[in-house]
Amino acid sequence: MAQAAETQALFGLEDLERAADTVYGVMPPTPQYAWPLLAHELGCEVWVKHENHTPAGAFKVRGGLVMLDRLARRGDLPAGMVTATRGNHGQSVPFAARRHGVPVTVVVPEGNSREKNASMTGWGARVLVHGADFDEAREEAARLARAQNLLFVPSFHPDLVVGVATYALELFRAVAALDTVYVPIGLGSGICGLIRTRDLLGLETEIVGVVAERAPAYARSFEAGRVVRTDSALTFADGMACRVPDPQALAMIREGVARVVEVGEDEIAAAMRRIYRATHNVAEGAGAAALAALTREAAAQRGRRVAVVLTGGNVDAGVFATVLEGRTPEVES
Repeated sequence: MAQAAETQALFGLEDLERAADTVYGVMPPTPQYAWPLLAHELGCEVWVKHENHTPAGAFKVRGGLVMLDRLARRGDLPAGMVTATRGNHGQSVPFAARRHGVPVTVVVPEGNSREKNASMTGWGARVLVHGADFDEAREEAARLARAQNLLFVPSFHPDLVVGVATYALELFRAVAALDTVYVPIGLGSGICGLIRTRDLLGLETEIVGVVAERAPAYARSFEAGRVVRTDSALTFADGMACRVPDPQALAMIREGVARVVEVGEDEIAAAMRRIYRATHNVAEGAGAAALAALTREAAAQRGRRVAVVLTGGNVDAGVFATVLEGRTPEVES
């Protein structure tokens, strides 16, 4: 219970409002639309929160802006920062850090998205390749931080969570009486921000976490009530390719979500196609996972008001072309 209480103290409503002010100094709120074709196909009112419309194409940019702003206000800006990523977090940090003149090193695993790597470089980051997956890249980033006296930026941190939670504040204030919100789980900042915001606003909305069947660490951990590591996370939905859950995030997820749904690679690809066909928006794998889960549970949600969080649209052109051709991208082991 002590750990659960700690997660509940991540931020208050005033903190969230201040974080929103910081975010809106750089970007406007993203839209949320109720798409009629999705409603017709799934039998419920379907709202899509379009985090693919941020300047970096994903919700993570909000967290970087708030973290760097807080460091600057405290006079604690470091000489350099280092982090690990599969892409969107690694764009968020340099996007925000360049505004303060802080150099950033980003460690990515082998075989990472070429276009996400290019975007990180474009925002001014030095990109290093290390390890077979995100968790090995994260270990290398922590080592570099110690060796080079850099500030290590984890993917889950209170400053990041309150920043990304601003999308939840927008959604809940724009759409009244949501019955359910589906949201993908990477390392946990997005879903934890959603949980905390719902609770601060006193809402009864059910929150459903979504993971890939081929990266089920959070689902296994949710069931076991403790961190359960997996041996691999071989999903093309790289934003959910996590093997080692964050303990603080897991505690909050276990307290605040109704369930965690696992979706298959074919289901994710189908959801990407459905989003494009019904809304003409591009969703990366993790960004389409929420709709994949809603599609699986459509019968149970019939007649209800439901939202899905399209967390990002940063998918390589070749991968998206494969999806639009009706095929599912393969990930080599």
